[in-house]
Amino acid sequence: MKAMILAAGRGARMRPLSDVIPKPLLAVHGTPLLDRLISQLARAGFTDIVINVAHLGEKIRAHLGTGAQLSVTVSYSDEGPAGLETGGGIRRALPLLGCDPFLVVNGDIYTDYDFARLPASLAGLAHLVLVDNPEHHPEGDFGLCDGQVGDNAPRLTFAGIGVYRAALFADATADRFPLAPLLHRMSARGLISGEHYHGLWTDVGTPERLAALNAGPR
Repeated sequence: MKAMILAAGRGARMRPLSDVIPKPLLAVHGTPLLDRLISQLARAGFTDIVINVAHLGEKIRAHLGTGAQLSVTVSYSDEGPAGLETGGGIRRALPLLGCDPFLVVNGDIYTDYDFARLPASLAGLAHLVLVDNPEHHPEGDFGLCDGQVGDNAPRLTFAGIGVYRAALFADATADRFPLAPLLHRMSARGLISGEHYHGLWTDVGTPERLAALNAGPR
């Protein structure tokens, strides 16, 4: 299975840090978030990795190159300076991801999730990892019942980790669009499975959350 890391976001909430450093290259205890994610993916057997780039994308390319130093092969999906949002970014990268189900993970999360536990095949169009709602997102994103994702309550937060089929994007016509509305539409049709992960997970979306991680245990 191939993996894609979403790294094209502007990181507006992380300013001023993200004005000069792409958010996925910000470090926790000296290791860039992107390097940590790639190392986790490699340990789980994901060695063919696609990374989308936009804002300061040249710095990500210069930092990672081919990925050889992290024992992976990296391909890049360039979205230009503005980026295509999450859904548009994945859709643009589909030729690099192939026909089999593929993993997509947000480049700005900090987690100990074992990517090897993800399903290699799907009955529907996607499988999402959900976590307990953090303080900054108490309303959650999706409900989960008997392994099926829906809009039922109570809701959990989407962890930014999912396995997708290319067919999920078959009806998408716009170049630039968010992923969440598409997932809600397909979950309403019973086409998305999910799991509830109870381990370490942080959306490193602000300087305060980054500072808290750096002040915590290694």
